[in-house]
Amino acid sequence: MKRARPRIELQVLGSSLRSIAEEMGAVLIRSSFSANIKERRDCSTALFDERGRMIAQAEHIPVHLGALPDAVAAVRAHDPGPDDVFILNDPYAGGTHLPDVTLVSRTAVGFAATRAHHADVGATEPGSLPAGSRRLDEEGVVIPPTRLDEATLDGLTARMRNPDERRGDLRAQLAANRLATRRLDELCARRGRELVLAAMDELHAYAERGVRAAIATLPDGRFEATDVLEAEDEDLMLRVTITIDGDELEIDFAGSASQHEGNLNCPLAVTRSACYFVVRCLTDPDTPASGGAFAPVTVRAPVGSLLNACPPAAVAAGNVETSSRIADVVFLAFGEAIDVPAQGQGTMNNVTFGNDRFTYYETIGGGQGACPNADGPSAVHVAMSNTLSTPTEALELGYPIRVERHALRLGSGGAGRHRGGDGVVRVLRVLESCRLSIVSERRRHAPQGRNGGEPGSRGRNLLNGEELSAKATRDLEPGDVVRIETPGGGGYASPGLSAS
Repeated sequence: MKRARPRIELQVLGSSLRSIAEEMGAVLIRSSFSANIKERRDCSTALFDERGRMIAQAEHIPVHLGALPDAVAAVRAHDPGPDDVFILNDPYAGGTHLPDVTLVSRTAVGFAATRAHHADVGATEPGSLPAGSRRLDEEGVVIPPTRLDEATLDGLTARMRNPDERRGDLRAQLAANRLATRRLDELCARRGRELVLAAMDELHAYAERGVRAAIATLPDGRFEATDVLEAEDEDLMLRVTITIDGDELEIDFAGSASQHEGNLNCPLAVTRSACYFVVRCLTDPDTPASGGAFAPVTVRAPVGSLLNACPPAAVAAGNVETSSRIADVVFLAFGEAIDVPAQGQGTMNNVTFGNDRFTYYETIGGGQGACPNADGPSAVHVAMSNTLSTPTEALELGYPIRVERHALRLGSGGAGRHRGGDGVVRVLRVLESCRLSIVSERRRHAPQGRNGGEPGSRGRNLLNGEELSAKATRDLEPGDVVRIETPGGGGYASPGLSAS
């Protein structure tokens, strides 16, 4: 009789694989040059099996991780050899948006992948996150899946601003991929390659079983919701229908806006990623972070729509802002079936400064929605971002920018039996001439409360006291002051009433 593999053995091997993914992340962060990766940790790492299934991931950026399987699939189509490393950022060939550069390499048992948001990859605007781009080629260097060698590395970085910093960050990604190769070789030598492969299969299946069991506890039915994105002169509709049937669910965005001439479009990989994030939050968040958790979920969006765009549509804001709104509207639809929190800030508040000498990019935290049994947290990066804030000392040491204020935006959270979290006030003074780009949301439409709770405050962008729109680009002179006030979260239940 064949002996079942002991659960403790699976746990040990699973922990070993997760620790390799986490160590990859640590190497990438500690070896990088730019503040965006080194300080803000805007990067992700994961391990895949030979079939391209994600087996283990570090707990980094949700919008990266849910989309990484598409990058590995794009590389597998090129039949990579044992020593090959592929680089890509093309959103229509496995990427998300151009600043997110991905490296994929072979390992003894599959593939290793790193993805990092680079502070510049060339573009019409420094920082490669232009507010007004209309075509993909306006947003930077487009890299289809390409074998990476020294000549390719030099050729790509030469087309980007601050090539030495770009080269340093890419070498940090290479170091993380090579670390994965070494650690997996050691694990196979210690435990046996066949056992490691079997453990990968079992971990994938275990995650799938956990999420299926959690979905099965949800009420069957169809649940709908709508929300909007704030384009320059109009609101763009997002419409979702969730169908829960036993231990599976389908998320369908039929009826959402067509892709538009701005850059709020996103590839289907980003749409899937935001949906997977919500499903994991609402089903079994403690299940190991594996692709098996996504198997019971089908995501559909019409080809040529805002959420499944076709080239050459611009996508810079799709990865950061549209992904945030997808998460909001999917949570809202689930709220027709189960309890969900009030809406959080629903934006990453992207701010970029740069010229030919430097580029600096950051996202800014805000208020999150209150829950049925707790106030919303204040001044945090959660949802599709999950990054840190750049320490003031690191920012002022590395860039011609002075932080004049970084504080809670007191009272910006919506009132309720449980109050929404407060947003942030961030005031930055530039010390040399440069360009400013802001890509943000929730400046026209406030995050909504739930069950009678009040909305949070809308965000605001100001330059020398003059109000700017949600998406704005400006020339700055020394002494100019940029003030960002991020949205507060919605409250839950009417004040004075029970939240149940």
